[in-house]
Amino acid sequence: MPNANNVYDVAITGGGLAGLTLAIQCADAGYSVILFEKEQYPFHKVCGEYISMESYQFLERCGVDLQQYQVPHINALQLTDVGGHIYSFTLPLGGFGISRYTLDNALYQIAINKGVEICTNTKVTDITYNNFFTLQTTAGIFTSKVAAGAFGKRSNLDVKWKRNFTTQKPDKLNNYVGVKYHIKYAFPSNTIALHNFKNGYCGISNIENDTCCLCYLTTADNLKQHNNSIQQMEEQLLWQNPALKTIFTNATMLYNEPLAISQISFAKKQQVENHVLMIGDAAGSITPLCGNGMSMAMHAGKLAFEQINNYLKGAITLQHMENNYTANWQQQFSRRLWIGRNVQRLFGNNTSTAIFLSAMHKMPWLASKIISATHGNTY
Repeated sequence: MPNANNVYDVAITGGGLAGLTLAIQCADAGYSVILFEKEQYPFHKVCGEYISMESYQFLERCGVDLQQYQVPHINALQLTDVGGHIYSFTLPLGGFGISRYTLDNALYQIAINKGVEICTNTKVTDITYNNFFTLQTTAGIFTSKVAAGAFGKRSNLDVKWKRNFTTQKPDKLNNYVGVKYHIKYAFPSNTIALHNFKNGYCGISNIENDTCCLCYLTTADNLKQHNNSIQQMEEQLLWQNPALKTIFTNATMLYNEPLAISQISFAKKQQVENHVLMIGDAAGSITPLCGNGMSMAMHAGKLAFEQINNYLKGAITLQHMENNYTANWQQQFSRRLWIGRNVQRLFGNNTSTAIFLSAMHKMPWLASKIISATHGNTY
């Protein structure tokens, strides 16, 4: 057996929203928790930074005082097709904006205060199971009764374990690039906008401190065709949409360089791998145009905690924990992901985008139904 000082009830790989909120719930229940994060807080992440209201109360229960950040409340959606034609909709549930830099760091501080041991600047290189979990990390070897993977859209563990989505050939769902800026720009605080361009779309919405998040998704081929130059791609491709040209040419960029992430996949994933419970984007990613990845990540952490708690109390077996979590995850999110993937196919194309947006605009009931289907209920 490893050193007793390195034995925990729960070990979590990844310190984003899913991992941190799961750690807080487990600590509140009295379990010993260790969490591994490869970065050092606070740090920025490529993310649209819009959270639907279904998560507001959950974050408050976790200890986040959202009112202190004066987060903007968002209830309007604006969409443009590739040509810049504007379509406006209401968001039935709505949401709020807050940066990952602020929110993740707030959750990190809460987790630390609740007794979670957090190893930053630490990579997990492998997780194996043989009656207990053994985690090989750059900070040493650790063991736990339960292990959860919250390591985002793609990690070294995904590749090492040869998860299905890492071995698929590039297609319309699994080879995307994400780019994010924080900007100063006069934009309505109650609105989120999604502007289409060829094989991509760019979102803008307000976050805290009178700042906007500007984040876009496009294909790796688009970047490659522009000599792998983000600036060249923006000027020659994104700016073909007049709305995007206006934003990029009038905004004050707050980063010296944009944040970027590659090899993003929206293909189906398994919710359990090697007995490790997957949460957040490690379990499945919703297309960003549906604006709900952050809420789904945290909700998945709640679903995982419910089963972990039952297992650690001896109420269910490990197999039951895995099966129950998978079933509950599928019940909550599989329809959302299916709708998101199919809507995704209609965006970024001159003709299909315009036809789809026009149909939604002419039939408000259809727009409301599609938007509501990508949002869940308060949990």
